This record gives sequence, structure tokens and C-alpha cells, in this order.
Amino acid sequence: MRSPQPALRNAAGFRTDLVRWRQLVCADWLAALVRGKRVAAPPLGPWQLFEVGCDARAAYASGHLPGARFLDTLLFEEPPYWNKVPDPELNGLLQGLGLRPDSTVILYARNTLAAARVAHLMLYAGMQDVRLLDGGLQAWCLAGHALQTGTQTAQAAPLPAASAPGVLQAWSHAALARPDYLVDLEQARALLNRHDAALVSLRSRAESMGDIAGAIWGDAGLDRDAQRMASFQDAQGCMLPAADIARVWLDAGLHPGMQMAFYCGTGWRAAQAFFYAWLMGWQRISLFDGGWFEWSADPANPVVRRA
Repeated sequence: MRSPQPALRNAAGFRTDLVRWRQLVCADWLAALVRGKRVAAPPLGPWQLFEVGCDARAAYASGHLPGARFLDTLLFEEPPYWNKVPDPELNGLLQGLGLRPDSTVILYARNTLAAARVAHLMLYAGMQDVRLLDGGLQAWCLAGHALQTGTQTAQAAPLPAASAPGVLQAWSHAALARPDYLVDLEQARALLNRHDAALVSLRSRAESMGDIAGAIWGDAGLDRDAQRMASFQDAQGCMLPAADIARVWLDAGLHPGMQMAFYCGTGWRAAQAFFYAWLMGWQRISLFDGGWFEWSADPANPVVRRA
């Protein structure tokens, strides 16, 4: 799919084609925020900036956005299917990072899929102001902004005793603020039997030669590259116009009124599709965390093999 025109932005650099336009930020806006300047649509309160990656501390240390801490996806996922960690562990991780449900967090990555994976889990856990840098580190560098070297790794750590009760109470209340943003294996099976719902595969066309029977291909691209979302991002890794993405899904038989659960192999590409749909204001969306890895591990689950 080709984008005939780049997405339109307002004077502050925010996209004009998104319902949740505040949640996708551009490099210049973030650079101004990092430098302490007044910005449009500022964070709702204290904010934190994280670079997200998988076991990539060395790359982070070689050059990252000023003030960003490194956040490893391995903290959020566990084998064998690399599903999210249990809810108490997820909430404890967010507490240990000093985050509250009303905190503002800005995420970026060298591969935006990693940032989207964590963004989805933060939204699931109940965080209200989760933002993504459109195009990630590459967009920052292309805009001419400087990097910082060194390490400042974000890890779950005990909260100060004086502040812990209030924070723990907040997360206890918000622990499953959006349980509808995630479906498990049994719920995924049930969606296949409903006329108003769909499992949406974000695996590449080459991968989906073997896929979940009854799922709809959401068009993640034609090749086997699990690190790209060619039908949803431009060559720089920025989100394509919302109308272009909506057209892909509408052509596949998907529409905003359906309940949709996106999936891929282990959740990264599905999280990117979820986040884009969320930005676009699609309401009945979720992520099937287990995806193809968990589904295909049980021979009783129906699969389809295309020629």
C-alpha cells in the first residue's frame, strides 16, 4: 500500500487525522519538552521518557534521547509464549518505575514495535496518558536532534515506604482498568464463532500461509520481516495516514463496529496495530497475547494452510 500524501499535522506537529492525536508525538515536540520549553498538549503531570528494547542496553548506551531511561521488554514478557507477565507482577513493575495510573509516559524505540508492545500493556494496566514518539529514534535523528550516551536503566525497585500505600492503592484500583484490551486463548477461540467479531492476523503474508483457521489477515506486509509493518508505516517508520490504514482493514472486511483481537507471533506487531487503531478511535479492540505461538502449540486448535 502506498500513501499518496503524508499525514497532515498542525502547527505544533500533532497529527490532524487521529482521535487520540495527543498520544502520537513528533520529534520536535519531544525535543522542546526535553529542553524544558512550553509545549502544546503538555503532559498531564510529571512525565517520564523511556527507550524500549529487548536486551538492547548496549545499543541504548551508545546513544539515546537525553534523559531517557532504558526499559527492557523482557521485564514485561515471560516464556514459553512471551505473553505478558501476571497482572500483579505487571502492576508491581509499573509501581517500581515510579509510575501511577495518572502519570504521563513517553515511549520510543529503535524499532517502534517494541515501544508499542509496552504501550499496550500500560494502557491495559490502566495508565491514562501513554504517548509514543512517531518514527522512534530514527525520526529523532532525522530531525537533527542530539543523542546522549551512557546508561540509566529502568528497573522495578521498591517504593519509598511513605509513598507506597497511596501508589499501591491507586494501582489496586486500576489493576484491570481495561481488561477488554487483552484476550486469552479461550476468548480468542470464542471470537471465531461470532459474526460481529474477528481475530486479525498481523503476520506477514508469507508467514500466514499457515495461520489460525477463520482469522482475517490484517495485512502486515508481504515479506517475512517480523520487524516491519510495511502496510502501516512509511520508510522512516512513521504511521501512515489513518485513512490509508482504515482502507486496508475495510478492504479486508473489518470495520470499527466489530470486536477485533489483533495477533501476530508473540504480540509486538499486533500491539502496533492495536495502538494505531486506538489512536484512530476504534473502540472494540484488543490484543490476543498468545498469538500464533500459543495457538499453534495445541494441535486441537484449527489451522489453515494456504498454497
